[in-house]
Amino acid sequence: MARRRNPLDKVDNLEARKAKYAPVAAALTEVYGELDWSRNQDGMDELISCILSQSTNDTNRDRAFARLKERFPSWDAVRFAALDDLIDAVRPAGLANQKAPRIQSALEVIFEKAGEYSIDFLNDLPLDEAKAWLVSLKGIGPKTAAIVLCFAYGRPAFPVDTHIYRVSKRIGFLPEKLSADDAHPVMEAIAPPEDYYQFHIQLIQHGRDTCHARKPVCGRCAISEACDFFAAASAVS
Repeated sequence: MARRRNPLDKVDNLEARKAKYAPVAAALTEVYGELDWSRNQDGMDELISCILSQSTNDTNRDRAFARLKERFPSWDAVRFAALDDLIDAVRPAGLANQKAPRIQSALEVIFEKAGEYSIDFLNDLPLDEAKAWLVSLKGIGPKTAAIVLCFAYGRPAFPVDTHIYRVSKRIGFLPEKLSADDAHPVMEAIAPPEDYYQFHIQLIQHGRDTCHARKPVCGRCAISEACDFFAAASAVS
């Protein structure tokens, strides 16, 4: 079996890309403020919420998660629920026919591994092993694994969602043709581990507020001086 190529080997001018971090981070902190990690959900809630969040927005995810919690008193009840009942509960998140079986499959694997419905054992594993274990679950990719480890356990994993992927390519952190999955280790190489949580949230906020997908508002962007996209657009105009 061929060894997977290290994503960092696909990145040209990595040191120049890293050099962008300090001015961008300083500017975003000026706009959005400093953020300290705090745990809003335990590992299980974070994982199931992430499964529900796939290919939908936060509002639909939260509605589906609330319905799941209301209808089932425990993770054991979710695992052994009639599939049609679980599908109906998580329907607001969309793709319920896919997400409900994924949730039950994950719960089965977790219970077999831990003897309980808890993934706190991940906190005791080396980071790479914890990521690999999560990704081994059906329907779980690098983004979900990083979100669970970063948000539920405060571990140094950098999740790359659609906002971060878009904004980071425009700034020049990521090469244009780099895949979203390969973006995770590259962003981890660019930002200091202690800043992953804060920088992740700041980039998402910037993507929502300013660096929109269709029409970025470059005229009021705090990081335009460090942005490759802005430099290219200015050169053309």
